[in-house]
Amino acid sequence: MGTGTAVPQSKDIALEVNLKDIGTNFFLERREIGIINVGGHGTVTADGQGYEIGAKECLYIGRGVKEVVFKSNGNEQPAQFYFVSTPAHHTYPTQKATQEQAQPNHLGSIESSNERTIYRYIHQGEGGIQSCQLVMGITELDKGNMWNTMPAHTHNRRSEVYLYWNLPEDGVVFHMMGEPNETRHLVVRDRQAIISPSWSIHSGVGTSSYTFCWAMAGENQTFEDMDGVAMKDLK
Repeated sequence: MGTGTAVPQSKDIALEVNLKDIGTNFFLERREIGIINVGGHGTVTADGQGYEIGAKECLYIGRGVKEVVFKSNGNEQPAQFYFVSTPAHHTYPTQKATQEQAQPNHLGSIESSNERTIYRYIHQGEGGIQSCQLVMGITELDKGNMWNTMPAHTHNRRSEVYLYWNLPEDGVVFHMMGEPNETRHLVVRDRQAIISPSWSIHSGVGTSSYTFCWAMAGENQTFEDMDGVAMKDLK
């Protein structure tokens, strides 16, 4: 998995990488990419076709697209494009999804301080954007809730990347990771990302409510394929 951000202001930003690192003629020759805008309105152009992407909207670009360009539609509040790319063996069409088109799933309770809504953009289910292996979406915590994904779990068949955002300037998330019997934590601030290997739990608690973008890839695309960890087993 490859991840990054593009924040165009006065100039457009083309998606460019050191091709020696991936051994292909262009970045998406054998890869796919999912993009979620965590800033102001912008436009993503894929081989000359422009797609206006607003806040919390997603664009999937399939294998074989040679040129990707990021643009902000205003300098006062520039777009902030967060992207995750994975290898791809098949070409699926480029497709946009708004938050209203995403599949929402409300979870948690106020008693556990983890009321949240999961929005799935790129996934195998009905209405999802189809991909080779990338699964991508966002989770929004309701106001007054701080915990995500607790009890924790692992994905023994997939790795996952989190990008935390919508945190105040002085806010942090204590992100839990590591093997269930030997956990550690990272202090994460607004618009910082973490990579969770397949053997690691991934959970967190913030000093306020927040949003995070999640992306997974691995042996399957089944969102529900996870291995729960009992609270008594955490150390």
